[in-house]
Amino acid sequence: MKFAYKFSNLLGAFYRHGNLCFSKDGNSVISPVGNRISVFDLKNNKSETLPVSTTKNISCLGINPDGNLAILIDEDGAAVLVSLVTRAVLHHHHFHSPVHSVSFSPDGKKFVITKENVALMYHAPGRNREFNGFALDKSYYGPFDETTCIDWTDDSKCFAVGSKDMTTWIFGAERWANLIYYSLGGHKDIIVGCFFEKDSLDMYTVSQEGTLCVWESDTELEGLRKGEDGETRGDVIKGSTDTPKQVEGIKNVRYSQRSKHYFNKAGDFNKLTAAAFHKKTRILVTGFASGAFHLHELPEFDLIHSLSISDQRISTIAMNPTGDWIGFGCSGLGQLLVWEWQSESYVFKQQGHFNNMNSLAYSPDGQYLVTGGDDGKVKVWNTNNGLCFVTFTEHSSSVTNVAFTSSGFVVVSASLDGTVRAFDLHRYRNFRTMTSPRPAQFSSLAVDSSGELVCAGSQDSFEIFLWSMQTGRLLEVLSGHEGPVSNLCFSPVQSVLASVSWDKTVRLWDMLDSWETKETLRLTSDGLAVTYRPDGQELAVASLDGEITFWNPQTGGQAGSIAGRHDLQMGRKETEKITAKQSAKGKSFTSLCYSADGESILAGGQSKFVCIYNIKEHVLMKKFEISCNLSLDAMEEFLDRRKMTEFGSLSLVDEGTGDGDGVELSLPGVKRGDMSSRRFKPEIRVGSLCFSPTGRSWATASTEGLLIYSLDASLVFDPYDLDMDVTPASIRQQVKKKEWASAILLSFRLNEMALKREVLEAVPYDQITVVCSSLPDVYVDKLLNFVASTLEKSNHLQFYLSWAQCLLTLHGQKLKNRSGAVLPTVQQLLKSIQRHSDDLSKLCDWNIYNIRYAAALSKQRGMKRTAAESLISISGSFYISGL
Repeated sequence: MKFAYKFSNLLGAFYRHGNLCFSKDGNSVISPVGNRISVFDLKNNKSETLPVSTTKNISCLGINPDGNLAILIDEDGAAVLVSLVTRAVLHHHHFHSPVHSVSFSPDGKKFVITKENVALMYHAPGRNREFNGFALDKSYYGPFDETTCIDWTDDSKCFAVGSKDMTTWIFGAERWANLIYYSLGGHKDIIVGCFFEKDSLDMYTVSQEGTLCVWESDTELEGLRKGEDGETRGDVIKGSTDTPKQVEGIKNVRYSQRSKHYFNKAGDFNKLTAAAFHKKTRILVTGFASGAFHLHELPEFDLIHSLSISDQRISTIAMNPTGDWIGFGCSGLGQLLVWEWQSESYVFKQQGHFNNMNSLAYSPDGQYLVTGGDDGKVKVWNTNNGLCFVTFTEHSSSVTNVAFTSSGFVVVSASLDGTVRAFDLHRYRNFRTMTSPRPAQFSSLAVDSSGELVCAGSQDSFEIFLWSMQTGRLLEVLSGHEGPVSNLCFSPVQSVLASVSWDKTVRLWDMLDSWETKETLRLTSDGLAVTYRPDGQELAVASLDGEITFWNPQTGGQAGSIAGRHDLQMGRKETEKITAKQSAKGKSFTSLCYSADGESILAGGQSKFVCIYNIKEHVLMKKFEISCNLSLDAMEEFLDRRKMTEFGSLSLVDEGTGDGDGVELSLPGVKRGDMSSRRFKPEIRVGSLCFSPTGRSWATASTEGLLIYSLDASLVFDPYDLDMDVTPASIRQQVKKKEWASAILLSFRLNEMALKREVLEAVPYDQITVVCSSLPDVYVDKLLNFVASTLEKSNHLQFYLSWAQCLLTLHGQKLKNRSGAVLPTVQQLLKSIQRHSDDLSKLCDWNIYNIRYAAALSKQRGMKRTAAESLISISGSFYISGL
């Protein structure tokens, strides 16, 4: 069961490329992240990445009006139909060429995709029971260049398509006698957006040079007449520059340009790049290459406000159904922002590492993750909602390693800028900056179990620097290695530091005995990574020859080794001259991590695979493929022969700038408008691995982002001491007899999650202590583990907390004797309790505030009532005296 981990969430990436969509209720934004999609719940402040993926990066997505189906289309035109309810793939389809946009009709019966210079209309899946989920209805030709955008009328009778040939084409979704096709010009650059007015054929078109044209139709939607020709599936409608033939007695629809408006121009570097229009409020939002956006009210073109939200190009804009929130995506830095324009405030503002993510570390309670990247930023993530809540930007160069102290409230980071910094998670500030006497680039970091000693290894001077966390003073410089120090690790139970170097040695330094070398372990190749087992009784080392060796730190003897080079299965890069099989001989594991129970070890490196090994048997238990995204380099073992020419691979051709694949690199010092930018294809690799202290999840920092894999107990049937008599019926029979202890033992032997929860919640509250006292020792650990995992998502807080309290009180001494095995369970329990405490404390604070407000309000009204009564009595006495 410990290997039944599955992908659960993607952190560290919020937007890559493509268009944003809001959910039907407008409370969630759906964003394409590489070849996956993430759903960000803006009301509850949570994120979720769906367990579906495409072959390459997603270029566009469309959500049907009901909000239960999504079409994801990648860069090659491969489409996936996904249910947003069940999170499952329903259908695959290939359009055989890149698709630029996709849009469902407002009635949900049709959808249109645009590719090259054609618009294809399909019957929407789910409406009719058909074998083919994507049934082509009509093909529309007209534009002379690639199409860019789509918009529908509110009654789904017509749709408009914008093009790079500076024209906008209006087509009838059905065969209308007076509107087959119509072409609109008036622009001098690519059409970025075309939008119909609400319940009208009137249009707005926006182009890249910053021009808005307002078009007025001489016919209302009700004036469209049905054509005499019957419709057949697969019709081809070809538009031309000529006026369509007029049916006798029916006047064709005509458009006239009512007005033309211009946005502020700032040269070629501030082109209009994205636009969105909300029909009910008539609000037009436009984004520019400079990172600014404008809000205008149409048709008067009144500027509501303008703001610069980034120094990067705004790639996409979306508005929620009510028109209150505006979503922005900036692919340059991977930014996702949601802006409430009426209050002029951010609803959501997140950005991942826009360069490689190098390292990660879990907090001691497993609630937080800290990451460091090549962009010089240190980010702290909440594992419950998947969002970043603080970013530290003090480093001026790449962050190579990060770590939490044992308290969980201090984050330490090492960087190539020659500093080691400590950050306080209470006040969110950099309270310690530790440097070396001579400038050095730090490539490794370790913090001891007490949080008092901080060590960093240098890659240029081959030395290890030791500081005091309390004072920030340099205590000692440890010399002895003859090569760059690649990794450091403190023993969890002793004041012993293990360091591994390219000089083929592992050195154990005694922190209590004048920082001398306690032991030197000789390796067969350059050392790359070192880690201690959680109980401190074993040391694992990864070396350049692809081996993982295990050592006894007490005796200095080797306990075993694993040859893992062939398990990496490195792919071949497009620019490599040698095969993947040959290049794999030079690859190795660069990151190691023990599981929480110390029985298995995770290993990752320059590959798309993460391997988990059983240490006792020295065998590979499972390989996790962290990505299937072919937009990344080194994903396939063999090169694509279709890209090979007599002059070499097409991937070696520099295509310069554009909206193609890859990541854009700018010249140093240039922030905007860089015409000399070049692109490269990111290579898939695993930068760092870390097991959660709770033992129920592990994380990896990769090219794709921060991937979380969680234990999925629902997929595994793992019985314990199973017998023929142990059946769900016999267990429920014991519950009816009120044999609580027996029912619990039988349910744990069958080991089905739903049945265990059913039996446990059937036990009366006053019987919990009696049942806990009669449990055998072997079932105490299992029950405590079940309570810890169930408490995290259960609403029965007091009930499960009572079980945990009774188990710890009655069996605490025995559990303490085997603390190493029980520690992950206890940490999981602490994490669950802390999470509920945080949620309840916010709710209670809000309730207290409301009660005080109501009390003050009633007091104020009471005072008014008393004053009114006294006024009435005074006026009554005056009246009597007057009589």
